[in-house]
Amino acid sequence: MKKTLILLLASVMPFCANQAFAEPSTIGYAKKNIEVVIPKNPGGGTDTSARTLLEYSKDHLPKGVIFVPVNKPAGNGITGLIEVARAKPDGYKLVMTTVELAMFPHQNKSPVTYKDFTPLVTTIADPVAIVVRADAGYDTLQAFIDAAKQQPGKFKVGNSGMGAIYHLAAVNIEKTTGTKFNHIPYNEGTGPSIAALIGGHIDAVLTTPGAVKSQVDAGILKVLAVMDEKRFELVPDVPTIKEALGLDVNVKMRAWAVLATTAKVSPEVAEQLVKAFTEVVNTPAYQDAVRKQGIMPVTIVGQDAYNMMREDDELYKQLIADTLKK
Repeated sequence: MKKTLILLLASVMPFCANQAFAEPSTIGYAKKNIEVVIPKNPGGGTDTSARTLLEYSKDHLPKGVIFVPVNKPAGNGITGLIEVARAKPDGYKLVMTTVELAMFPHQNKSPVTYKDFTPLVTTIADPVAIVVRADAGYDTLQAFIDAAKQQPGKFKVGNSGMGAIYHLAAVNIEKTTGTKFNHIPYNEGTGPSIAALIGGHIDAVLTTPGAVKSQVDAGILKVLAVMDEKRFELVPDVPTIKEALGLDVNVKMRAWAVLATTAKVSPEVAEQLVKAFTEVVNTPAYQDAVRKQGIMPVTIVGQDAYNMMREDDELYKQLIADTLKK
């Protein structure tokens, strides 16, 4: 990671403050179309957030140049990640990295890590939430944990696949609280795990607040806590795990998506991209668009995005090692 990237945040902040009055900055290096690899299937949250960002960023490109999104989900997205990591570092190939980038290397699934990329802008950074049925009788996370401790290994906690983010989030809660869950994988994704919770087949599910917002609003499900250092705007009345359990430390796990390019791209190209995308994610129109998708807008760019990716890489390295020991 280039040291010059640390200066990018400082360089873009004046543009954020004055964006309503200034012309959009131009990604001036672009003399041809920029390919954006989306290592997920069309229609999912990562794909939708990527395409929304690109749609609102098109005015930052020179006339005649466009972003070209290409879905490359092969190999669980690893093929697309490798392609961009090893691409010519000229800024003409970008990729939507996701939180799995922090997991795959430690599961021996991928040869590339966050170090192989220059992060530009974050489109998703939603915290993991602990969700139960509203009629389960657990008004607080502490009550849920106390009940789980009385029946070690009995409480069924759903996830989107063993070794994926929501399973590892449950492992993190076990590690933090001294509980033991019965982990139930739903490899088709979060939808089936949420349906299983609604149907009473499992006791809890780990997912993002946005994924259950409609069921929470309908009084069917209840979010007990979020895994972040501060409360989440989408569910402002829900405490963090630190608050809920009176812990001394934060317990953070986020489902994120970060648009990035190759690690060795020049500082000049990186600065142009970070500056343009920072302007976009700070505009009310873009923020309204992502809110309609159930995603809370964030401004985590440049070095801050890199720090998030690095922190999660270290977190998952330890969690995965702990899981393999069991």
